[in-house]
Amino acid sequence: MSSGNTGQALTKPTFGEKEARELVDSLFGLRVSWIQPLPSYDDQNFHVRVSGEAGEPEGTPEYVLKITNWEDSQEPELIEAQTRAMMFLSAEGFPSATPCPTKEGSIMSVVPAGTGNKKYMVRLLTYLPGVPVAKITANTQILYDIGKLAARLDKALAEKFHHPSVKSLHRGQFIWNLANVPLLDQYVYAVGQNKHREVVEQVIQQFKEKVIPKLTSFRACINHGDLNDHNILVDSSSTSPESPQYRVSGILDFSDMSYGYYVFEVAIIIMYMMVESADPLRVGGHVLAGFESVLPLTAEERAALFLLVSGRFSQSLVIAAHTALLYPENREYLMTTAKSGWKHLMTMFELGQEAVEQLWFETARAY
Repeated sequence: MSSGNTGQALTKPTFGEKEARELVDSLFGLRVSWIQPLPSYDDQNFHVRVSGEAGEPEGTPEYVLKITNWEDSQEPELIEAQTRAMMFLSAEGFPSATPCPTKEGSIMSVVPAGTGNKKYMVRLLTYLPGVPVAKITANTQILYDIGKLAARLDKALAEKFHHPSVKSLHRGQFIWNLANVPLLDQYVYAVGQNKHREVVEQVIQQFKEKVIPKLTSFRACINHGDLNDHNILVDSSSTSPESPQYRVSGILDFSDMSYGYYVFEVAIIIMYMMVESADPLRVGGHVLAGFESVLPLTAEERAALFLLVSGRFSQSLVIAAHTALLYPENREYLMTTAKSGWKHLMTMFELGQEAVEQLWFETARAY
């Protein structure tokens, strides 16, 4: 949900279902038998089933038609990097979607729409099974597995992904990169004058003083950047409703990919897993244990974790408040994280860094 800039609702595509059907036919040579819109922050997505050819095995192929917002569509190299990364990860055995080639054999296509010569990037991606983590009661096992998967994913991208388009992932002023928490200064007005704003201003100030000077000591990598509770799909590998065993069945939405640091990824996951948890403060320890089973954090990275998680809460909450002021008709969707996010951030600051870290690190050590 975090994708994009802070005013992209103006650039969100508005294709109807009939137009979407025609795109699948004209660009990919496939006939749609069923179509349904999917929720999205600033792109437009459709879940589609296509008619199989006579004589093909039974089973209807399913895809996601993804129409990228107008602003991001101006950066084809960035979208190519994201798509190539998805293809690379799928080939490496990760549960990532892959693009269906166009009739010309391309992985994406540009289509004009509306007035003002606007053009949108269109891809047809394989549909991934499962339900979002947001729809389940996440147990300690799946939290650990998500942490482990994220470390493996970042490590694979850092060590083996070498497509020429990768240079576009250096996104210096990208508001959702965790290094850019100080950019929240210009949006914090949207929160109002209250205790919430006071805490966010503390986070920003401490981030400037304690995290920014340490960035050069963190280990760099490519981050997915948005492994939230809606972008991770799971399915149950257990028939027992009392003790379900989950496995990750899909990783969605690579639009926030950028160069960052390993510790950024684990902090982002901790924050979003806290949002859905009945025991939010312990979540960090289980995610951290999974991550560190692949990539143990350094002392400097561990010391920054509290402020990085707080920084991601601040990004999500402040930008949502700012965007909801611009687009009040979409307020309910934009403020999804805020329903519990403010409570978790305030609780973290009331307890203090030392107490929260002790809980995380002791939980992780128990593994």
